[in-house]
Amino acid sequence: MQQKLGNSANEDDQVTTWQMVEGDSPLVATAIHDGHDLRDDVASLVALDEQERLREEDPFTGIWTAVAETRLIALRSRFEMDLNRPREKAVYLEPEDCWGLHVWKEKPSPEIVVRSLAQYDAFYAELRRLFTDLEKRFGRFVVFDIHSYNHRRDGADGAPENANENPEINVGTGTMNRENWSPIVERFMDDLRGFDFLGRKLDVRENVKFKGGNLARWTHENFPETGCVLALEFKKFWMNEWTGEPDKTQVEAIHQALVSTVPGVLEELKKL
Repeated sequence: MQQKLGNSANEDDQVTTWQMVEGDSPLVATAIHDGHDLRDDVASLVALDEQERLREEDPFTGIWTAVAETRLIALRSRFEMDLNRPREKAVYLEPEDCWGLHVWKEKPSPEIVVRSLAQYDAFYAELRRLFTDLEKRFGRFVVFDIHSYNHRRDGADGAPENANENPEINVGTGTMNRENWSPIVERFMDDLRGFDFLGRKLDVRENVKFKGGNLARWTHENFPETGCVLALEFKKFWMNEWTGEPDKTQVEAIHQALVSTVPGVLEELKKL
C-alpha cells in the first residue's frame, strides 16, 4: 500500500489537506469531515472556538476508514472548506450556510477564499485520478463515505431529537441510480442490521435524514456506471457531541460492524 499527503494546487501553499492510502481493492473509505486543522490565515479570522468547531465536525470517523485498503481522510476542518458541499458553497460565508453559526470575526478576503478553493479543487482532481485508476483496474468500485451527525441540538442536557426521524445509521443513496446498485445497497444494509452490536441490533435506514452530499453526487455524475457511493451518517449516539468525548467501546463496535459488511459488498460487486 502507498500513503500520500495532498496539498493545495498553489505551489506556494504547502498546506496538507488530506491523507490517502492506496491499496489493491475496489473498496474505498473516506472521512472528509474528520479534519480539525485550520490554515493560519483562516484561524486568525474564525470566531468559533475549538469546541464549537469540533461539534460540527466528524471526529473519529477517520478511524473507521481502516475497513478499506484504500482510504482518504481530510485533515482540514470543514470550516476552512467543506469538501462535501458544491464548490460555490464550499466556504461558509453566512450563518445560514452552517446551522446559524457566526463563523467569522470578519469575512475572509477573496484571496483567502481562493486559497481554500484551490485546496478543494486539488482534492477533487486527486479523487478523479484515484477513481479513474480504480475504474481501469477493477471495472467498478464502491465508496464508504463516512460521516456523523448531531442529534442533541437543544443542548447537552436537552432531549435527543426524535429517533423515528434520526436513525443510528442513515445510508444515503439519493444521488445514485438506485436500480443499478440495488444488490450492493441491500446487502450492505442487511449485513449491518444483522451485526451483533454489543448485544443488540443497529437502527439502519435509507435516506431518512440525509440522501448524500457532494462527494456522492460528484462521483455518481462523473462515474455513473462504475462508481457506487454509500453516504453513511452515524448519529452521535456513540459519543457526547457537546464535550467531544467518545465511548471507545462503541467506536470499536461500529468499526467491527462496518468490517462485517465488506465481504458481502465485494461479493455483490463481483456479480454485477
